[in-house]
Amino acid sequence: MDVIHARSLPPRPSLEQYRKQAKELLKACRAGDPAAIERVNRELPTAGATGRTRDRSGPALTDAQFVIAREHGFASWPRFAAHLQGLVDGAVGRYEAAVDAIIVGDLDALTELVDREPGLVRVRSTRTHRATLLHYVAANGVETYRQKTPANAVEIANLLLTRGAAADAGASMYGAEDATTMELLVSSLHPAEAGVQPALVDTLVDFGAAVNGPGEDNRPLLTALAHQYPPAAEALVRRGARIDDIVSAAGLGREDLVRDCLDDEGRLRPHVRIVGIRPNLPRRPEANLAWAFVVAASLGHGRVVDLLARRGADLGARAMAGLTALHWAVVNGHLEVVDLLLARKAPLEDAENYHHSTVLGVAVWAVDNATHPHRWEILERVLAAGARTDSVVLPTGNDSVDELLRAARRERSPGRADLRRR
Repeated sequence: MDVIHARSLPPRPSLEQYRKQAKELLKACRAGDPAAIERVNRELPTAGATGRTRDRSGPALTDAQFVIAREHGFASWPRFAAHLQGLVDGAVGRYEAAVDAIIVGDLDALTELVDREPGLVRVRSTRTHRATLLHYVAANGVETYRQKTPANAVEIANLLLTRGAAADAGASMYGAEDATTMELLVSSLHPAEAGVQPALVDTLVDFGAAVNGPGEDNRPLLTALAHQYPPAAEALVRRGARIDDIVSAAGLGREDLVRDCLDDEGRLRPHVRIVGIRPNLPRRPEANLAWAFVVAASLGHGRVVDLLARRGADLGARAMAGLTALHWAVVNGHLEVVDLLLARKAPLEDAENYHHSTVLGVAVWAVDNATHPHRWEILERVLAAGARTDSVVLPTGNDSVDELLRAARRERSPGRADLRRR
């Protein structure tokens, strides 16, 4: 299991308790229990469709123990057992207590723990992500149940950094070994909703975090824009982040800089830096142009979208989650951009994305899930543009949406078309 979705531990976990759980899992798997087999298949690379290992010997107790460890965010049973023992002995327990203090904003408890053990600010988790305490301030990449941002998160970060926490320490998250607190922070929902994301950016920079990333690759700014957190992006620019690539320029709505990036045929000029974001933005000019177009649309920068479209941007280019510019404009309620892209005949039926959804599909989703005021208006415009209604399965769960889609289907039925021709 991904450590982000790791199961939580009870207040006083017992190793013997988990040994018993492993035996019960093994017994259930051998008895053919579908849920047990699914758990083994998910965590055990050598398991087949029936929960039997590829050598047909079936899972052993060590396999079941491995599954239990992975489900709790640990790389192996010995590491899980060592973590549980550490909770008893105190070393791991102090780290875990500090994490608990961070996520609830208990500054007094955290101060007491760090006073007692100053080196705690540099200790790493025994879980597979190897996070420092500071990483938990970002509320991203760690266990889901610990992704929380208290109102005093800036004070928490200040304490850790003042006591010697490394501002740019890397952790093993999202397939990378060097995920920094800054990178996780500017792509995290929780500090954004708590209203502390820009202030935390300032705090990290004040204590030495590289505003352009440790590799000077501008990853923090690109990450903030790709995850659609403009306040975090603006804070990074205010603190000195470069805007020398077309993705950053487009995401910030800087039409002047975007124009300067392009020649008359819509190609990148030689001075423009080519950037990449793991795992989906390769360092290629055409990929940078595609991302610039989609990011600008996702953030509602209509003038930039229009400029790029006039310079030959691919209207069907995909970026974040594999969605097109029109997908993102619909989801985020950017009516001007939706109208612009519909007028240019941007593709409506592309469903080769993470959500397997057409533009009409995301418009239907937005009616009940988005918060912008243009949900119905955009849905009606997408239908009027000719989006195929058979891409949405009825009923949708919203009677009004269902009636609108049924009405569109009736209007487009062959019999109705024949009547109109007469």
